[in-house]
Amino acid sequence: MKKLPSIFALLLLLNTSFSQSIKKYPIGSTGCSAYFFCEPSKRDVNYSEDSSAITTQECLNDGIHYGIICVQLKVAITSLSDAEDMMIAYLDYLKTTFKIRSATGYGKGHRLKGREDTRGIIDYWMDETKDNWKVKSWTDGKFIGVLYAYGTDQKELPETKVNVFLDSFRLPGM
Repeated sequence: MKKLPSIFALLLLLNTSFSQSIKKYPIGSTGCSAYFFCEPSKRDVNYSEDSSAITTQECLNDGIHYGIICVQLKVAITSLSDAEDMMIAYLDYLKTTFKIRSATGYGKGHRLKGREDTRGIIDYWMDETKDNWKVKSWTDGKFIGVLYAYGTDQKELPETKVNVFLDSFRLPGM
C-alpha cells in the first residue's frame, strides 16, 4: 500500500519535468494578454498612420517563434463585419512585411472563447525561406490581435501546442 503514494509522486515528478509551462503575459499597457511558452521580448510600441498603437512581442521555444501584434485602434469600428475586413487588410499587409510567398487562404467564422462580439481568422503561410507559419487573428472592433507561430529551417509546427498559444489571446475584461 505504501508503494502507491511513491509511484504517484514519481509520475507527478516525471510529468512536471517533461511538460512545458505556459504563462500569461500582458501585452504592453493595452489591457490585452496572451499565454506564451517562453518569456516574450521586451514589448515594442509603434504607431500607425492613423495613430493606432501597435504593440509587438516575440519569443523562441524549441525552434518555434511565438509572436503577437496587438493593434489598439484609435477609432473603434462598430460593425464587426467591417472590423473583420480591416483585420483581413492588416493580415494582407503583414504578408508583404513577413515576405510570405504562399498561403492557404483565410478561414473565417472563429469566435474568441465563443463570444459573438468577436471575430477570428486563421491562415497557414510559407515565407521566402520556406518557414511554415500558422496565424490566427482576433478582433472586437477596438483591438486587432495577430498571433503567429513559425518554425525555422522548414520545421513542422507542433499543432496542439501552437493552437494553445493562438487561442490564448484575451481582450481587456476577458
